[in-house]
Amino acid sequence: MADYQLYCFAQSGNAYRAALMLNLIGAKWEPVWIDFFGAGVQRSPEYRGDVNEMGEVPVLVDGAKKLSQSAVILSYLARKSGKFLPKGEDEELEALRWIIFDNQKVNGFLGPFRFLRTLAKVPGDPAVLAFLKGRADGNLAIVNKRLEKAPFLLGDKPTIADISMCAYLYYPAEEFGFDIAKEHPAIAAWLKRIEALPGWGHPYDIMPGYPLGTQGYRNKKS
Repeated sequence: MADYQLYCFAQSGNAYRAALMLNLIGAKWEPVWIDFFGAGVQRSPEYRGDVNEMGEVPVLVDGAKKLSQSAVILSYLARKSGKFLPKGEDEELEALRWIIFDNQKVNGFLGPFRFLRTLAKVPGDPAVLAFLKGRADGNLAIVNKRLEKAPFLLGDKPTIADISMCAYLYYPAEEFGFDIAKEHPAIAAWLKRIEALPGWGHPYDIMPGYPLGTQGYRNKKS
């Protein structure tokens, strides 16, 4: 029996943060597929009343507790499991600094860029896409420079800052129209280090919703 449920769908980098964390800590969990691009259940009064008033995923269910926002979920699971937890106040603040930078400046630009380019029913305006890509490129360069100095964002060991930051970076290059790993070698090496962690899985393999609009997975689970 699963200890956790996670409301998610395969194309959501925000949900992938939580799903990856659950895998990496060895948790027993099951996904609850949200047909974000179809039925739009997340907009229903029932979902907003019973699951998440913000109408978003991910939502982690742990018994009677429901948690939303990926940074909150990562922090909760790290504290509960004792894994990927920043040690001491200085590391906690540094992890929070990178998580906020990620949400605002890295995946905060990459996510909308990818959505408007690849997933939206009406493609994004070219000028808007150019703006988002330009900002994402500059901020990815900051992350790459950081990772030239150490294996992970906070030093020698991975923390929730890394799990947050990598969220959108495992999606296929064709969805972005450019190869992030190829353009940023230190990020590429870091992604390989995370990929080598026990329990790692690709978002299209560990969350339902691939192909788009189905409950499938890239590699069918047995």
